[in-house]
Amino acid sequence: MTLRIRTEPDAVIFDVKVTPRASKARVGPLHGECLKVAVTAPPVGGAANAAVCALLADALGVPQRNVEIVRGDTASIKTVRVRGAREEDVLALAASK
Repeated sequence: MTLRIRTEPDAVIFDVKVTPRASKARVGPLHGECLKVAVTAPPVGGAANAAVCALLADALGVPQRNVEIVRGDTASIKTVRVRGAREEDVLALAASK
């Protein structure tokens, strides 16, 4: 399967499969049509969501404020919007694992 990425004039939107309480924070590999993201934070009080945003921002080289979860706040599969990132950046991230 391949990662589905939707583009906007200044952003990319894609789905991630989040694993909270992982032993190590990491991005990738693909999980179906989602990018797998593992974070060490627990899924309590938005900690895992904040960790996902921080990890993706770091991996894509954008400020953390440019990453937002637009759907799936309490679900393991979330839709994220990243302003300032290109489709190629996300595909390279998915292919690197």
